[in-house]
Amino acid sequence: MNQRIKKILKTILPIALGVFLVWYWYSSTLPEDRQQILYYIKEADLFWVSISLLLGILGHVSRAIRWNYLLEPLGYEPRLSNNVLIILMSYFANLGIPRMGEILRPTALATYEGVPFEKGLGTIVTERVIDVLMLFSIIAITLFLQTEVILGFLEEGGFNPNSLLILGGIGLIGLFFFYIFIKKSNHKIAIKIKHVVNGLMDGLLSIFKMKNKWMFVFHTLFIWACYIGMFWVIKFTIPETAGLTLNQLLVAFVAGAIAMMVTNGGVGLYPILVSKALAVFGISAVSGDAFGWIMWIAQTLMIVVFGAISFLLLPLLNRNR
Repeated sequence: MNQRIKKILKTILPIALGVFLVWYWYSSTLPEDRQQILYYIKEADLFWVSISLLLGILGHVSRAIRWNYLLEPLGYEPRLSNNVLIILMSYFANLGIPRMGEILRPTALATYEGVPFEKGLGTIVTERVIDVLMLFSIIAITLFLQTEVILGFLEEGGFNPNSLLILGGIGLIGLFFFYIFIKKSNHKIAIKIKHVVNGLMDGLLSIFKMKNKWMFVFHTLFIWACYIGMFWVIKFTIPETAGLTLNQLLVAFVAGAIAMMVTNGGVGLYPILVSKALAVFGISAVSGDAFGWIMWIAQTLMIVVFGAISFLLLPLLNRNR
């Protein structure tokens, strides 16, 4: 019963949080501001929105190609069309139930390509680790390029940069002692953590052993270039954001990426954080909100439309499997 309640809460809470954040945004904006935001959304240049969607699709196709580089050393090479459909379908599933896509992907791969579930799941975990490292790298680059602006924003918000550095130092020291404890401990939990970490490290190190490791690196960089590109072109849909530089937009991109990580598909939180990040560079709340909503609506519609089509196409294209 407890497990069932946990599953229900994991499904309901993220959706409830998203609904609350949308309500919070709605209640904290003036009616005339909402009308202006809606006007920007309706009048958004479809050319730039289409370019953004095209970059998103290219990123998903590149991810499908990259997935085969992880599966090839295991003795499997699924059809590219199946990989693309499975990936789009999994993202669509994640919009409804958090992390459902991570279960659906290896399940579909096992059903239509005969790849054992555990092996398929292992490649997906490796993908996630790589993507997290890429996100951290982009965050580090953004902090380096916009150090003064970000520190100034934190100071205005009441955060003391020195205090944050001290907390970061304490956190690193804590992680170091935690690592020593886990390494020497024979407790069940410690052994389980070591097993998970070793598995992740094996997955990461396997990249350097694969035959097409440089193509894997290329597609990893290309995927994230597409993500940044699809965000960058949206700036041309709002007059006030059209003059923003790539360095400035990276701050908003990171804010949006964090929103996607901590909420179900970024619903509600994505436009709020993107708008707050753009405000650092003098962009008005109305233009910032419009930018965030246009970006979120475009990428969410892409996942919903192509994900739903993938749900229908995948079994039809694999009738004999």
